[in-house]
Amino acid sequence: MIIVTGAAGFIGSNLIRGLNQRGERDIIAVDNLTRADKFRNLVDCEIADYLDKQELLGQLDRYNSVKAIFHQGACSDTMETDGRYMMENNYRYSLALLKHASVYGTRLIYASSAAVYGGSEHFVEELRHERPLNVYGYSKYLFDQIVRRRLPGMSSQVVGLRYFNVYGPREAHKGRMASVAFHNFNQFLAEGKVRLFAGWDGWGDGEQSRDFIHVDDVVAVNLHFFEHSERSGIFNCGTGRAQPFNDVAATVVNTLRRLRGEPELPLAELVAAGLIEYQPFPDALKGKYQSFTQADDTQLRAAGHTKQFATVQQGVARYVEWLWQQR
Repeated sequence: MIIVTGAAGFIGSNLIRGLNQRGERDIIAVDNLTRADKFRNLVDCEIADYLDKQELLGQLDRYNSVKAIFHQGACSDTMETDGRYMMENNYRYSLALLKHASVYGTRLIYASSAAVYGGSEHFVEELRHERPLNVYGYSKYLFDQIVRRRLPGMSSQVVGLRYFNVYGPREAHKGRMASVAFHNFNQFLAEGKVRLFAGWDGWGDGEQSRDFIHVDDVVAVNLHFFEHSERSGIFNCGTGRAQPFNDVAATVVNTLRRLRGEPELPLAELVAAGLIEYQPFPDALKGKYQSFTQADDTQLRAAGHTKQFATVQQGVARYVEWLWQQR
């Protein structure tokens, strides 16, 4: 048996599909369906049972012989200001699962976040580079520190994966926290153009850069560690390659143009035609915004994950084609 928390969410539901594809069916899906529309993410997934996230905490002792817990559940809203809620939902819940793993020897593979690096210029899994800018990042940061402290005494695998900017199918329910690619797609269909932030803090128009990773690649990293129970630790889960928001927008627009039978255009021509437009950088985000992220994948590669990651041009194009088919 396998437990997946956040099962109806973006990464959780894609992970269940990945587990299904490798023959795993005995899966307990755990989530909070207060927002009921998330159920759609589970319709084509094969699971053995569903539990509300609070039910699981009350029944954890029943699940003392599970193969692994994939803990994907969390509030991922980086603009959330209720620190008490964030710490209870992200930090305390994770602690309960870690305690269970310690007592029963259950393997725990959990979602951390690149938000722990905050304003850092170096994205290496070391304490000196970890400077969260918001309470979401802090909730992940604090749990990572507890894991580091307890790892030497654990008898079973514990893996924390610091997700960078994940995009791909099954994220529509995330609303404003959905990926840039998702919002670019919908904005272009609605308005005929994509709006990006203008230059700020030394970056040119649309040149702020992130490590964008397709959810299929994230699933592959999770399954790599599932297949290698002897490997524990905290690892970056990103491509190791930063690309500008301009690349995302241009790929979205050009993929849609191609699907409509129109020619693809270079960035300069997309801007000149008003298909990509820049707006002033918002004051509310100044000092709280990561203008650059790029995973150092040294430790991930040393742990044996050799699969190549999709570029923005490859992954976003594939995602836009999927979104186009869902309309």
